[in-house]
Amino acid sequence: MAQAFDIIIFIFMLLRPAAVGFLAILVSHAGLAGSASSPPPVFDDAQGSVSRPLPPEYAIDPKGAVTLRICFNWSCASRQTVTFTPKDMALLKRHLAQCPGTSVYDRLQHVRIGIWQMELLAQKHQPLLANDLAINDSEAEVEGRMDCVDNASNTMTYLHILRDIGELAGWTVSSPKVRGFFDITAVHWTAVIIDTDSGSPWSVDSWYRPNGHLPMVMPLSSWSDKKKGWEPPFERLNATPHSIDELCDTPPLDRLGPAAFSLR
Repeated sequence: MAQAFDIIIFIFMLLRPAAVGFLAILVSHAGLAGSASSPPPVFDDAQGSVSRPLPPEYAIDPKGAVTLRICFNWSCASRQTVTFTPKDMALLKRHLAQCPGTSVYDRLQHVRIGIWQMELLAQKHQPLLANDLAINDSEAEVEGRMDCVDNASNTMTYLHILRDIGELAGWTVSSPKVRGFFDITAVHWTAVIIDTDSGSPWSVDSWYRPNGHLPMVMPLSSWSDKKKGWEPPFERLNATPHSIDELCDTPPLDRLGPAAFSLR
């Protein structure tokens, strides 16, 4: 009898990872799913580095809470499930409402504000993220550090959530893109959105600033050419003022001159 019981336990342990993985697939990209009585979502909490951004995993509760997986410690070596409360999400929407314009400039600032605020919310629920610095300099062995794989993974998740709560007007979310893929010292990933009016892809890159700061945005072709968001012609687009009011009061792209944002 004892031997039979041991065999049953052994079979259960073999099947358990597959069952957990199946549940994770069910809730991946969950969006508006579940009910108030639904069990909490099961996300991929595996440990170990990856070579490319992970697909978004999140669930939006009917009452407004958002549960999501975040990555940190370089290349998603650490993964954690956090929950933004309905109050967190209401505050996010209040900040986004301060930049309601429809010009390309205003819509880009709307995206930047959303990523910035969601990074702050992630940091609120996982304080280690406050240790993240810009780029990767001086971050080795620092808990909470994030490289481009972490940043692209998290930013893609935030963009999908913004889309599903109706805060990504004029944009669609594309897959992350890479440059320098065959150069191990220069490989770099970014999240990508596409302007639904023009079809033009834009990079949304949060790696160049510490967690909880406004990300860099620029046309994807310029990002692929290794242009810098803090240099002309993109420095005004990537401004870091002291308030959202100042950020959204800057002239839109169509008033900055026809050559201001050359894609070459």
